[in-house]
Formats: sequence, structure tokens, C-alpha cells
Amino acid sequence: MTKKEHLVLNYTEREITMNKTAIIIPARYGSSRLEGKPLIEVNGKPIIQWVYEKAQQSKYADIIIVATDDERIYNAVTAFGGKAEMTSVNHKCGSDRIREVVDRHPEISYIVNLQGDEPMMKPEYIDEVARNVKYDDNADISTLIRIINDEEEASNPNLVKCVVDINGYALYFSRSRIPYERNKDIASCFGHLGIYGYKREALIKMTELKQTPLERTESLEQLRALENGMKIKTSVVDFVPVGIDTAEDLEKFKSLV
Repeated sequence: MTKKEHLVLNYTEREITMNKTAIIIPARYGSSRLEGKPLIEVNGKPIIQWVYEKAQQSKYADIIIVATDDERIYNAVTAFGGKAEMTSVNHKCGSDRIREVVDRHPEISYIVNLQGDEPMMKPEYIDEVARNVKYDDNADISTLIRIINDEEEASNPNLVKCVVDINGYALYFSRSRIPYERNKDIASCFGHLGIYGYKREALIKMTELKQTPLERTESLEQLRALENGMKIKTSVVDFVPVGIDTAEDLEKFKSLV
């Protein structure tokens, strides 16, 4: 092997080693509505294991890590053979917790933020988020949306709405119903699913930027990205998530598995 061939081989190996896609699952023990929910067992498995096993089915996942601030969650994950890392108890949001983990791993170039209370997320939709952020050069961030046909859902401030441009990039997110239908049945109303993909540099930028006026007004972190000119690529999916925030949500999940 020539010196030039050796250098090319080493460069290729370094690219492969460094260019990893990670699914990071933030999981806190404390919750005002359902404390300790990652550890609640359903059919003999804690909820965090249900989420982890969905991540394992992703075709793009090179690394899967649960990012937690609680040793009980850490121990539960390692007990079923998963990988977990401890993070600061002072983080105010999941993206800050994920950033701490990413800082330890220079090999991670693409990140999927999979919520630890979304045990029904389909692996193909996790892959859609990863694919968009990995292969769309214009996308800093990626996420999922779904069509809302129910007016009660459209008016619910707990379900975040999204409007997009003709290429599928988010224009705005809101707790209000958007768009306002002065003329009916023209534009769809989309609901947002709380899963994100990030390019590494985008995640770093997001977590270093100050909170923005619209973010603070709507209490939506993704608006910080839009207000600073970052591009969020969306994909429309036919999926209604079962996020576990309350005891009622838990009972619904139990009825589905």
C-alpha cells in the first residue's frame, strides 16, 4: 500500500467512525402529573424500555443513549441491556440534556431527540426524522407533523400546530389554530409531533442562543430556531401519538399493547 493509499484509507475510516447518527432519549424522573413515569411497568417492561426498543428498530441508529438525571432510570436502562448516561439535574429542557451527551461524543454528527414518554412512536417515522436531517443539506432540524381534521384538536393549545412552505419547511408553530380559515378547505391544519432531528452544529447553536420573544410568548423552543433563521424540515405522517403525561394516558397505552 502506498503512502497516499494509506492516507485515503485512514480518512475514510475516520469519516465512518465520526459520522454517527444517535438516538438520544431524554428521561426525567420528576413529573408534576405522573412522577417516575419512565419506570412504570407495562406488561413487565418499564416505559423507558418500550421507547428504547422502538429506537433499536431504527435503520439509521448507530448509537442509542438514554440521557437522564436520575440513577433509578440509569439503573433500569442498564438492567435491560441499554446504554444510559447521567446528566445534570439543572437542565431546563430536553435539548440541553441532549447537548450535554453530544458534547461527550465527537463521533455523533446527527441526533434524533426521541421523547422518553412516547412508547408508540413507529420506527419508520424515527427513520424519517433521521433521514431528513442527515440527507437534506438545507435542513438544520427535522420533525414530524400530521393533518388535523377535528376542530376541537385544532383549538386545543396543548396540541401545537404548524404551517409549512411549499417545500415542507416550517414557517411557524403555534398553540393557536393556524392557519385562520377565512376561506375554508384550502390549506390543511397540521399538528406537531414532538420528535426532532438535529445536525450536530444546529443542536449546538440552538442551545447557545438566547430565548427569543416568540419562543417566550408561545412557550415553544422550536420558535427560537425559526426566529434565528434556522430551517426545520417537516414530514407529514399518518400517526396519532400516545404520549404518556397523565394516569389517563397510561391507561390508554395499556389498552393498546
